[in-house]
Amino acid sequence: MHNTTAMLIELGAIILALGLLGRLAGRVGFSPIPLYLLAGLAFGHGGILPLKASEEFTATGAEIGVILLLLLLGLEYSASELVTNLKTQYPSGAVDFVLNAVPGAIAALILGWGPVAAVALAGVTWISSSGVIAKVLGDLRRLGNRETPIVLGVLVIEDLAMALYLPILTALLAGVSLAGGTLTLLISLGTVGAVLYLALRHGRLISRAVSSDNAEMLLLVVLGLTLLVAGIAQELQVSAAVGAFLVGIALSGEVAEGASNLLTPLRDLFAAVFFVFFGLSTDPADIPPVLVPALLLAVVTACTKVATGWYAARRAGIQGAGRWRAGGTLVARGEFSIVIAGLAVGVEPRIGPLATAYVLILVIVGPLTARYTEPLARRLTRRPSATAPTEVPADAEPSESAPAGV
Repeated sequence: MHNTTAMLIELGAIILALGLLGRLAGRVGFSPIPLYLLAGLAFGHGGILPLKASEEFTATGAEIGVILLLLLLGLEYSASELVTNLKTQYPSGAVDFVLNAVPGAIAALILGWGPVAAVALAGVTWISSSGVIAKVLGDLRRLGNRETPIVLGVLVIEDLAMALYLPILTALLAGVSLAGGTLTLLISLGTVGAVLYLALRHGRLISRAVSSDNAEMLLLVVLGLTLLVAGIAQELQVSAAVGAFLVGIALSGEVAEGASNLLTPLRDLFAAVFFVFFGLSTDPADIPPVLVPALLLAVVTACTKVATGWYAARRAGIQGAGRWRAGGTLVARGEFSIVIAGLAVGVEPRIGPLATAYVLILVIVGPLTARYTEPLARRLTRRPSATAPTEVPADAEPSESAPAGV
């Protein structure tokens, strides 16, 4: 009974604090994500007042938060739009890999950690945080912007690439034979392919089966289906986030709209728990020794992510302002980077603190670059003549203009 009481008190305090921090962030026109992370850091392992009774519940809530973030993101787009993005944006995915994975691999080799750790750190620096970016896009009201499908296309390519990368990394870390690693990879590919096929060919049937005029039934069926698919995907060595995203794109029409309206409050709650948990699981004492290399790596890969987004938006014909917004939005790293680092600590223990410091920097900087990269670029590239008429038309298209407060 005492443990239950302590858990309730801690959970109540956490949720109340999240509400107050969110209100504070809203008043100053700022994303609450960095405040959530810093609060978690303050009350986690080695923090000011560690919270232990609610740790297990918070960990589960954090997993649900990532799943709901990706589900709601998937509900915004159809399966055909996903396939079109993959077909048209694979060059951007290749550029993303080269610009952002290579710096991590080089850093690990310079630090003398060996080739397996280099593969792991390459993944840490390569993959943007779909969870953080989904939240930022919602906070900044950019889901309808022209560059947003380009950003999501890059994220989807990264998330699907994880279905290849994670089995390969796991096999390298475990020293598994070539045959064993190949089998795991084939299972992952088959799972992703099967879900994509069902979403494309039978999405309408799935939507019809899920549809209900009763809001309670619709909520239960969609949430249950999403958690089930996410769990099966993770069991088959595919990201749970990818499974949730694919469930989202499989639903369409009124079902998608109704599910989105019902699940948005749940998403906001559990997403906030995810960001707090990320801070709770980090010991502040581990950060100072690796802060300098993490900071250098963060600066380099923030710039390469901006370049990635700019290139991807340029390929899609987006004008200058949208290119910079796309680049700034992709900077944040998060859940995948922590998962990768967690797998690799057995081979190279120092990769854990470095990855944690690196992600903390970019998960705080990411919402800032999403908001300010475009106005900063506009200011730096503005011509000296105040009467120059050539700056306005390119970035003033109604479909690309940033919403109020952005």
